[in-house]
Amino acid sequence: MGVASISRMEHSRRALLCTLLLAALAVGGARGAGSSFNRSSFPEGFIFGTGTSAYQYEGAVDERGRNIWDTFSHTPGKTADGGTGDVANDFYHRYKEDLNFITAMNMDTFRFSLAWSRILPNGTISGGVSKTGVAFYNSLIDEVVARGLTPFVTISHFDTPQALEDKYGGFLSENLVKDYVEYADLCFSLFGDRVKLWNTFNEPTVFCMNGYGTGIMAPGRCSDASSCAAGDSGTEPYTAAHTLLLAHAQAVKLYRTKYQQSQQGQIGITQVSHWFVPYDPSSDADLHAQKRALDFMFGWFMHPIVYGEYPGTMRRLVGARLPEFTTEQKELLKGSFDFIGLNYYTSNYAKAAPAPNKLEKPSYGTDNRVNQTGFRDGVPIGPPAYTPIFYNYPPGLRELLLYAKKRYNNPAIYITENGTDEANNSTIPIEEALKDETRIMFHYNHLKFVHKAIQEGVNVKGYFTWTFQDCFEFGDGFKDRFGLIYVDRDTLKRYRKRSSYWLEGFLKK
Repeated sequence: MGVASISRMEHSRRALLCTLLLAALAVGGARGAGSSFNRSSFPEGFIFGTGTSAYQYEGAVDERGRNIWDTFSHTPGKTADGGTGDVANDFYHRYKEDLNFITAMNMDTFRFSLAWSRILPNGTISGGVSKTGVAFYNSLIDEVVARGLTPFVTISHFDTPQALEDKYGGFLSENLVKDYVEYADLCFSLFGDRVKLWNTFNEPTVFCMNGYGTGIMAPGRCSDASSCAAGDSGTEPYTAAHTLLLAHAQAVKLYRTKYQQSQQGQIGITQVSHWFVPYDPSSDADLHAQKRALDFMFGWFMHPIVYGEYPGTMRRLVGARLPEFTTEQKELLKGSFDFIGLNYYTSNYAKAAPAPNKLEKPSYGTDNRVNQTGFRDGVPIGPPAYTPIFYNYPPGLRELLLYAKKRYNNPAIYITENGTDEANNSTIPIEEALKDETRIMFHYNHLKFVHKAIQEGVNVKGYFTWTFQDCFEFGDGFKDRFGLIYVDRDTLKRYRKRSSYWLEGFLKK
């Protein structure tokens, strides 16, 4: 056994001990918190919920048009276990019974997305509106409202219609702006009488970085010919991002001018970011690396909608590969949100990296000149989750919220995703798989830091767990489980995990 193997075993042992200790403290604290820390600790009007997305949950693939994830997941080797969203959790047929779990947990709101190709199978109104798709979402929204839940609706969650990808390259063409806004207009008109919280896009950073930079998500484009059929990791992520931002801003303008006064709703966009800790806090280089890491992940989409321009660090390091906004576009982007959704899963150390080799092709992944790592001196920043890139580091959520308050003028924020996972281990009895004390610890500790951030003046309006049920996790397929509700992959039967009962108690009114 080599030194590296011994080191990995020691890392795993330390991480396990840390996880068990934190879990014991959190579960004990949660059980004893009763009257001292629960939903009543949060401001009046603060909402609690859980989230889903159309491709990850609905299934019923034959009842809608194809999207880019249909194509990607059916390409051999693109998902970890060969999984697809063809059936997913069959939410399309089971949504009424599934919603009962959410009310049983005493939640206030349900976050879900609309499948663009279920409403417009060919991506455009001229290509036909699906009556069955519209009927499904009308029924779903009615059921959500009937249970006293607030619908929190995402218009596009990674699943661009394949027809638009084939027609003009999807987000690589500004033709998509018109088609997206037309689709959003239809959604506002059909569902806006009941939907009061609209979200234009989910995690544009992840979509553009992994769809057009690394190629590990749909549409699977990158510069590496060994893993991607086509693409340019140095330009396409920025091109797709630019199109997405323009589509977002136009949709917000449309909603505000045509619907907001009569429907009395709000509209925003959901960002995602890690928190970054300087690898060496005494190093100016690592302090600058922390700032660059935040600008390239959070600021990439946040800066334009607040200030009308990309962060200066991106403009300096990416140069001519970063598209320019016109004066009119800058004004359209500024303030194009009523709230921000913020997804947080982990923190990393940021260590300064040298400039990329000039002989190498430019890439979004190296443009920030930062090496990101979850370890410092062999010790993880927090207990590792099952997914290798995630570490349980609750203080990072508070730091990210404080950063958003200071850097972006204290916007209204909904924490739209926060969660942790375990392996989909079919060799253990279901009864054992339901004992997810680590997830209880995760949410209890993160909520503690959210509460602290609110006390420090951050305008946090709500908290959503990711995810409602174990589901298809895009490139990871079904190999991991993020849910409060366990789903038996063979039968699709649902079982409540211990975390769901803990949340039920925490949220009891």
